[in-house]
Amino acid sequence: MTGASLKWHSYFLLALAAPQPRMGQRGEKRTLLKVKVFYHDRCFDGASSAALFSRFYRERIRNDVAFAYSGLLHRAGSLFNDADFDGDENVIVDFKYSSSPKITWWFDHHESAFLTPSDAAHFEQDQSNRKFYDPAFRSCTSFIATIAEQRFGFNPDPVRDLVHWTDIIDGALYPDARTAVEMKEPAMQLTMVIESTQDSGFLPRLIPCLASESLADVVRRPFVASLLPPLRERHLQSIDILRARIEAKDGTLFFDITDQELEGYNKFVPYYLHPESIYSVGLSKSSFRVKVAVGSNPWAPTPPRVNLARLCERYGGGGHARVGAISFNVKESARAHAAAQEIVEELRASVRTASP
Repeated sequence: MTGASLKWHSYFLLALAAPQPRMGQRGEKRTLLKVKVFYHDRCFDGASSAALFSRFYRERIRNDVAFAYSGLLHRAGSLFNDADFDGDENVIVDFKYSSSPKITWWFDHHESAFLTPSDAAHFEQDQSNRKFYDPAFRSCTSFIATIAEQRFGFNPDPVRDLVHWTDIIDGALYPDARTAVEMKEPAMQLTMVIESTQDSGFLPRLIPCLASESLADVVRRPFVASLLPPLRERHLQSIDILRARIEAKDGTLFFDITDQELEGYNKFVPYYLHPESIYSVGLSKSSFRVKVAVGSNPWAPTPPRVNLARLCERYGGGGHARVGAISFNVKESARAHAAAQEIVEELRASVRTASP
C-alpha cells in the first residue's frame, strides 16, 4: 500500500467511530455528520457498494462525516425498521427501495427493486437527485461508480478493480463453472467469506478496507485470512453434499439442504456438477429463514427463457432475470417446500416445451 493510500485509509477508519466533537471556525465543538449506510448483507456486491459509496461521499459530497454500516437481508415480513434510520443521512445500496422520508440516498439494480407499486410511484416522484435505479447494470457497485462519475465528478480509477470484480461475480461472468467453483482469485475468496460469515461485526470492519485497499491486500489481512482455511474445507464438503442431494431432470436441478448449515454455499457448484442443466432450485435454512434459491446456468447448452425475478415475485421474493430467491419464515418449512416443488415443476415443464 502506498503512503498516500495508507494515509487515506487510516483517516477513513478513524471516521467510522462514533461521531466525535470537532472544532469549528470559532473554536466551538461540533459533531461529525453521521452517514448510515444500509447494504445487502452477506453479498460481495452489497459490501462493495457500501465501500464505493462511502469513498464517493467523502470525496465529492463532504468529508466531516462518521460512517456507520448496517446489513439488510431478505426475510419474511417487513424488511425495514424505520427506527434504524437514525443517521443524519441514511443510505440504502444494493437493496429494495424504502419510501421512508428518512432515506436520503438509494442505489439499486435488481429487477425486483420495489416491494409495492406505491414504492415504485414514490421513487418516480422523487426530485432529490439522490435516488437511482437501473436494472441494466450487472452490479450495483458499477452502477454507483457510473452515477458518481457522471453526475458528481467522482474519479473511480482507484477502485476499478473492485468494480471489475463485482461485475464478474454479480453478473456471473466467469469463463466456466470450474473457475467459479475453484475460487482462486482474491475477490472470489472474499465472496466466500462474506457469504458465509455469521459475525455481525465482520462486514462493517471489512467495508472500509474494500474502499481503500487492493483486493489482494484485503484478503491478506489477518481477520480475513484466518477464516479462509476452514471455509475452503467447508466448501469442499458442500460439493460432496450437493453431489449426493441433487435431483436432475428435464434440465432442472433440485436439492434440499435444509438439514445442513450451508446457506452460504457456492451457487455455481450445481452447474459444475451438472453442466447440462439450465435451471436450479435449492432449499436451505438459516436461523431466521428458509430460503428457496432459483438460478440459471450461465454456461447452459440452451439459454434460459424464464424470467426468474418474475417467477419469485409470485411467492413474495424477487431478484434478477437469471437468478432470484424467496425467503420464508423459519417456521414455514412446509410452505417453502411446496413453493420450491411448484417452481421446479414449472421450470421442468418450460424446458420440455422448448425441446424440439
